[in-house]
Amino acid sequence: MCAMSDEPSRHRTGAVASLGDTVRATPGAIRFADRHDAGRRLAALLERYGGDRPVVVAIPRGGVPVAAEVARALGAPLDIVVVRKIGAPQNPEYAIGALAEGGVIVLSERVAQALGISEGAIRALVERVERELDERLRRYRDARGPIDVRERTVILIDDGLATGRSARAAVRSLRKRGARRVILAVPVAAPAAAAALREEADEVVCVETPADLWAVGQWYENFAPPADDEIRALLSEGAEAAAGEPRADGVRVSDVAISLDSGVSLNGELSVPEQPRGVVVFAHGSGSSRLSPRNRAVARALQAGGYATLLFDLLTPGEERDRAKVFDIPLLASRLVATTRWLRRQPDVATLPLAYFGASTGAAAALTAAAELGDQVRAVISRGGRPDLAAKLDEARAPTLLIVGGADEPVLALNRQAQQRLGGPSRLAVVPAATHLFEEPGALERVARLAIEWLGQQLGNGGERPAGPT
Repeated sequence: MCAMSDEPSRHRTGAVASLGDTVRATPGAIRFADRHDAGRRLAALLERYGGDRPVVVAIPRGGVPVAAEVARALGAPLDIVVVRKIGAPQNPEYAIGALAEGGVIVLSERVAQALGISEGAIRALVERVERELDERLRRYRDARGPIDVRERTVILIDDGLATGRSARAAVRSLRKRGARRVILAVPVAAPAAAAALREEADEVVCVETPADLWAVGQWYENFAPPADDEIRALLSEGAEAAAGEPRADGVRVSDVAISLDSGVSLNGELSVPEQPRGVVVFAHGSGSSRLSPRNRAVARALQAGGYATLLFDLLTPGEERDRAKVFDIPLLASRLVATTRWLRRQPDVATLPLAYFGASTGAAAALTAAAELGDQVRAVISRGGRPDLAAKLDEARAPTLLIVGGADEPVLALNRQAQQRLGGPSRLAVVPAATHLFEEPGALERVARLAIEWLGQQLGNGGERPAGPT
């Protein structure tokens, strides 16, 4: 299906739609700030594939920045499949087909016949496009070969679908390379193109399917093409992820299995920058996981600020299907306490000052765990959280930053009430006009800046602790 959101009850701009349905563009429909913003929104629809250990593959140029955000959110390697449009002889911008690496050609014979293009002319067009494709492969891949996708789940990404011919050629190229499953994912697509591609891909996922799409660029505030240097940098980062090496920024990322005394094993991702200043443990909210694109975006900013991060699943995959466990704050808090004790045995971070970052119900779990662990937790940050659900708030004495969207009025009221019950110093920071998921352009970046400032004050890197609620 072509889904609008993975969170049907939370401030969506549209509805889930089958490929045969039409979702019309409305004044409230999503317009993307740029391709990175589009990628973060698309990543929210792809969390469920994280457990498949997918390879994210972009169609350059425009698909690369979108795919880079998805790859980061899923902790997946990033590669490309180069596709070149075959333009009509008298109008090169009008596509009559596409050529993908591996010699895969998709051609609309109906259009070619309607334009009176001979077989000889088509052969000449294909030969010219082959040369362009080879040159682009050399430009973007350098000395690296393609990532092996045999028997892998591949998430194929572009910045949008108009006719879908390039995407069709890319899907067939990936099949030829041995991909087990191909998930085609785009921020915006014409309904007819999305429906047609369902015949090629195993699934088609998109954020918007406007009936009146006449150009992909109309759905972006900034649709300037990415520079070649940016594309090469993003692909280099993706190749490092595939090899399990430190990222270009020096952060070492490790997949971890957190074995608890209860016999439960939880999946996690520990990221440690060079000379870390502290470690932040993320507690996600109900219905989310360590693959939450919002938490991963904030974690990435914290890593750039010098903080190690641990993103982990509070529940096993089987437990996540039990809605009672999803909202069981004491259970989630006990898992967070046990994970903190596990973290204290990991050499790279054992002695670092520690903080919690909780979202939604994860904030209640973080405050409950902080109350139990006392001075071991130096700070707590809540993003759009429900601190009111935490037991014994008066015993949670760790300095706490409550970040709430200004447009999230019910949660803002609950945070104000909970702040009065907290046993330690606190601050309530309101992000103007932001809704519950902080989807507005710049909102998550503001969350990250507030978090870094708070950590700097509380983990011994400058600033004074507040004396009480502010």
